[in-house]
Amino acid sequence: MYDWIYDIHNAWLLALFSIAFVGFSWAGTLLMRPRLLGFIRGNTGVNDLVGSVLSCYGVFYGLLLGLIAVAAYQNYTKIDTMVSLEAAQLTALYRDISNYPQPEREAFQHMLRDYARYVIQEAWPAQQRGLIDPGSGTRLGEFLTKLAAFEPKTKGQELLHAETLRAFNNLSSLRRQRVFSVASGIPTLMWYVVIFGATLNIMIVWLFEMKVAANLLLGGVLALLIGTVICLITAMDNPYNGEMGIGPDAFQEVYENLMGGSLSVTSLKTTP
Repeated sequence: MYDWIYDIHNAWLLALFSIAFVGFSWAGTLLMRPRLLGFIRGNTGVNDLVGSVLSCYGVFYGLLLGLIAVAAYQNYTKIDTMVSLEAAQLTALYRDISNYPQPEREAFQHMLRDYARYVIQEAWPAQQRGLIDPGSGTRLGEFLTKLAAFEPKTKGQELLHAETLRAFNNLSSLRRQRVFSVASGIPTLMWYVVIFGATLNIMIVWLFEMKVAANLLLGGVLALLIGTVICLITAMDNPYNGEMGIGPDAFQEVYENLMGGSLSVTSLKTTP
């Protein structure tokens, strides 16, 4: 939706959504409800009819909202798992090349350390902004070129080289999946449906013939629930951004604990 939303702390984001939805409900109750009631006042069984419509509509909208929330959560956990697998595959590749003879070993290790550092410091901040930085792909391409030029001299080196190439292909595949996931999320058209549905849901409550205070309470509670769920979906919709965003922690652990590198706290700041 809007990138600035992900710069807000989750507690304040929840408060913002709650105020927006409850405020809309209350404003409509005080300003629009008297006009809407003028069209239906005088008919018998208005509350029963409105209640039936709200119940039927609430089932369909609640189902839609629930499915979207589940889809957003599944996408979030899927990407989180994928990032962990990519870091694990990078670990396996680094351990494989650590068994190569010199001077190839040192050159390979240096290239993988540079790749990990680049992903943490450059590629991750870019994908948080929804951008794809080709630099990590370029580095993997250069690594593959040098790796393919290695000529094994023993049977053991042949087996090690084959396993290293397999590990590289797995790492490259996982990287491509991560890059493709940058643009993942709920389609814009579906967001319009969600907001439009929430608006209609709140407006139906305005049609109940009851005291204003009761309508404010009923509409406010419903609006608060809808706003909370939509806030949750929004927070998970962009898996790499916001307070709940997936960070490069797995890569940082590999870089520091296995590769012997170090990154300052300042250099790891990925908030755009």
